[in-house]
Amino acid sequence: MELATGKSPLPADRNVGATEWRLTKTELARERTRTHALIMISGSSGTVPSHLVAGLHSRGVLPHLKREGAAYFITFRLAGTLPQTVLLKFKAERSALIAAAEAARRPLTWREQEELFGWYSARVDKYLDSGHGDCWLRQPEIAELIANAMRFHAGQRFDLRAWVVMPNHVHAVLRPQGDWTLSQILKSWKGFTAREANRRLHRAGNHFWQAESYDHLIRDDKDFYHCCRYTTMNPVKAGLCRRPEDWRWSSAFRAAT
Repeated sequence: MELATGKSPLPADRNVGATEWRLTKTELARERTRTHALIMISGSSGTVPSHLVAGLHSRGVLPHLKREGAAYFITFRLAGTLPQTVLLKFKAERSALIAAAEAARRPLTWREQEELFGWYSARVDKYLDSGHGDCWLRQPEIAELIANAMRFHAGQRFDLRAWVVMPNHVHAVLRPQGDWTLSQILKSWKGFTAREANRRLHRAGNHFWQAESYDHLIRDDKDFYHCCRYTTMNPVKAGLCRRPEDWRWSSAFRAAT
């Protein structure tokens, strides 16, 4: 996807070494082994199925590739923001990629991940940026609720490198810490904010977030920078502000002085 031009803010921690994000050949070999493991991993946050820590799994439409100690670009959106035709198309393309990987008994290759990421960026995000569906996050009180919840455990459960709250979806770049998995972090964010947002909006009993989230395993420094830039530039690309630092609900925000 073509991104808006101009300087994009980097995450707060600029001292990211090349080896921190890159997968070595040895790590790739280990990942292939983990993909089909049936062990259970126990930690302080509970007993966690191995596929939530490392390997390939799916809960429905979207594939989820995990690697222990990795960083991720994630998107979660409000319920009802994508038509069924878009989801069915994504499911068909996803099924073809997953079938090829399963036939070879391996996780998705980086090229296949890039194909999924490119499709998501070009199609799904473009649709979301058009403001379809309920845009509850456009309300300052609700946007602030989401932003505060995402930052609350930063530095403890996860390393939060970039984030943005859009009118109907959220992007973030993060790396789970300790025994916390990406699935647990997302469940915590979405569970709390859904209950509190529905209470404030007087719509208790309704779905707030789409059940499934999108996640992309970051492979190296270049991918990391691209995902951070994509995140902070999203409000600019959607025409909501002129510069990323002008968008209040973003890690790039800088208050006027």
